[in-house]
Amino acid sequence: MEHIMQWIRKIPYLIIFLTLLGCTTMKIENFAETKPEFNLMQFFEGEVKAWGIIEDRFGNLRRQFTVDMKGTVENGVLTLEEDFIYADGEKDKRVWKFSKLDSNSYKGLANDIVGEAIAKEQGNAFNMKYKMDLDLGFAELRVSFNDWMFRIDNETIVNKASINKFGLNIANVTLFFRKNAN
Repeated sequence: MEHIMQWIRKIPYLIIFLTLLGCTTMKIENFAETKPEFNLMQFFEGEVKAWGIIEDRFGNLRRQFTVDMKGTVENGVLTLEEDFIYADGEKDKRVWKFSKLDSNSYKGLANDIVGEAIAKEQGNAFNMKYKMDLDLGFAELRVSFNDWMFRIDNETIVNKASINKFGLNIANVTLFFRKNAN
């Protein structure tokens, strides 16, 4: 019985530990002085190619994919059409619509996300958070995405996204975007 009581007393510490695991210390303001400037509307207008991988929480490669993207800006709205091709032959399409809320904030809507994405850019960085229902084949799982993108040069962006459920990381996505890629 004493052994069980010791475990019960440790539950609050376990909850605090698990909560801290889901926290990030990176803030968009930390990138204010970095170059080149991210500039979402400018970079994604036109044709962009992307290559990516999805890893589970243990770092095991689960999927590989490419994305052909076409962006158009009209009346201050970036419409970004993304055509995914996975290594196993599956195809998917996502269409984003981004509108500026202020000088460095955006609202994003897409056909397969829940609600709206909230995004900010500062210096060479862009951070976007949103929810999505992932189709697992046998059920749907609502997860949270936390995307961090960094503009490396005029043609290149690196994207690291964490996928979380109940504040715990369940997977990671890494993407490389290249403008004017053939």
